[in-house]
Amino acid sequence: MSASPKKRLVVSYKNLSEELKEILRKKYPAGFQDSMIRVDKGPNDFFYAVVLETEEASYLVKVDVKIDDNIDDEEDKEYYNDDIEGADDIIDDSSEEDE
Repeated sequence: MSASPKKRLVVSYKNLSEELKEILRKKYPAGFQDSMIRVDKGPNDFFYAVVLETEEASYLVKVDVKIDDNIDDEEDKEYYNDDIEGADDIIDDSSEEDE
């Protein structure tokens, strides 16, 4: 008789048992930021998850991801500084070709 296939479950991290959270911590001791996958459910509907395998089941564990969409204007200005040193020293060759 063949073994039945593993259950495949999707579960939120906050709903995991302490036992499964411990298994997850052991599998990803440095955190799972680099192991997350994006799961698309439809147009503009998705979630992030990590895979957790046990003998009984294969879990897709939903994790909350905070995306910082409030860019501070001052930080943006500092990063994209319009003052490029040496820009005034560059000769515009296109004006010489027109003569």
